[in-house]
Amino acid sequence: MSKSLARTVFVLTAVFFAAFFLWPILQILQGGFIDADGHLTFAYFTTLLSDPTYLGGLRNSLLLACATTVIALALALPLAFVSDRFHFPGKTLLGSVVLIPMILPPFVGAIGIKQIFGQYGALNALLHHAGLLAPATTIDWFAANQFWGVALVQALALYPIIYLNTVAALANIDPAMEEAAQNLGCTGLRRFWRITLPLIHPGLFAGGTIVFIWAFTELGTPLIFDYAQVTSVQIYYGLKDIGGNPFPYALTAVMLACSVALYAIGKGLFGRASYAMMAKATSTGGARPLPAAHAWLCTALFFGVIFVALLPHLGVVLVAFSREWYATVVPHAYTLDNFRLALGHDLTVPSIANSLKFASISTVIDLVLGVAIAYVIVRSKLAGRSVLDFLAMLPLAVPGIVLAFGYLAMSQDGRFWSFINPVRDPTILLTIAYSVRRLPYVVRSAAAGFQQTSETLEEAALNLGCPPLKSVIKVTLPLIAANLIAGVLLAFAFAMLEVSDSLILAQKQAFYPITKAILELFQLLGDGKFLASALGVWAMVFLGVTIAGMSLLLGKKLGAIFRV
Repeated sequence: MSKSLARTVFVLTAVFFAAFFLWPILQILQGGFIDADGHLTFAYFTTLLSDPTYLGGLRNSLLLACATTVIALALALPLAFVSDRFHFPGKTLLGSVVLIPMILPPFVGAIGIKQIFGQYGALNALLHHAGLLAPATTIDWFAANQFWGVALVQALALYPIIYLNTVAALANIDPAMEEAAQNLGCTGLRRFWRITLPLIHPGLFAGGTIVFIWAFTELGTPLIFDYAQVTSVQIYYGLKDIGGNPFPYALTAVMLACSVALYAIGKGLFGRASYAMMAKATSTGGARPLPAAHAWLCTALFFGVIFVALLPHLGVVLVAFSREWYATVVPHAYTLDNFRLALGHDLTVPSIANSLKFASISTVIDLVLGVAIAYVIVRSKLAGRSVLDFLAMLPLAVPGIVLAFGYLAMSQDGRFWSFINPVRDPTILLTIAYSVRRLPYVVRSAAAGFQQTSETLEEAALNLGCPPLKSVIKVTLPLIAANLIAGVLLAFAFAMLEVSDSLILAQKQAFYPITKAILELFQLLGDGKFLASALGVWAMVFLGVTIAGMSLLLGKKLGAIFRV
């Protein structure tokens, strides 16, 4: 790549991030730390941290993120280790099925969980039938402790991210290192703790960081559980007074600072760890067969985790197909009317069309920017390419709710960006928000493709008189098509089901995306939860096909897309 073209890409990317990433964050900081006279003040910040309500919300959010990450790690790490090291019945199928929890936004799964574990849900009905619960007695399993309900639902939806990263990290370990430890008497759990675990720290950090930040800033699941004592919900409820109240700004700034600080600490502790390893050909390795009983135990482990993880999905599907479901193990009667009514509802069809439009445009932006950025990072010798890489990955470390709030703040009347105020039409802001949030996936997948493709092919085309840009388009891009398709599918699918940006920026019904429509339908009295579940099933099918396609294209390399 010529230096002039590389500089052009760098400048355009820097302008894009300055306008739609750094500027919204500056607006938040200005609203929280600049008073009406334009002077720096920490009064809002100190008042906020001395308020028990706000302080309790921040503490709950941090504890919720920790609990979610620990549960997800406890689910993912054993599965990844077993999958990498052993052969067992159904391994290929179970390795794909274990990703299914990713096909549903956590807050939609919360609808199914509430139906199963609610006061008159399936679990209580099962206990009544088994005689383990008195007929007149009911237990609302999560009402007494909403915290663990939210943590469990989020962990069940997000553990595949840690699983993918851990599988990729384990696959890159040179078996000779573990064999050397074994020859020196370090075996079993001690070898895993002293040798294997440090080698996969970067992979665990990559997945754990995304899960932690996602859980720390998740908005939809606490709303479904009516758990308002978390920072994200407090910010959401503060939007109605965004013009005259500085506390939502200060609260958002605190959330941003916590996310970035925790990410930096984790990066410093685990993200920089790297170990030189020889090529795998120097030693025998890979999965090994087990005795029949042990192999079936591995299958049972996978099956058990998958069954628990799919309970939210099962609940949503049963609600979507049910005519009524009250105080029974399964619905009283089944119907397809919910799907017909959902598709005929004023919210549904427009929301699908809106999401398709927003996601499609944002994905095209991501593809063009992502390929250009990845090419500069991998192929060019530009001095600032590491800065470009850092900028491209930064949206993974910044919560979606923070950026959404920043967009809302910078487009208020009287501001420079007021002409794209989402109160009138959120199309531009939603499209930008989706593209900024999902750009890292395309950059990572494209960069992986460029790294795996030899430069000599492009050099041969150049020697034959092919212009540089044409040689990339005609030679290199077709060779990395699988990587690009995987990144684009992931960006498109997650844009279609984006939660924070959709709930905050889409304020008019005519512009509701799918996730905002699901939440609004759920809040309707009567058949609201049935229609919301029917729309959720459509979302599950759509994202399920996407994840299956990416898994076929990338296999174990799929986890690299989630690397920060």
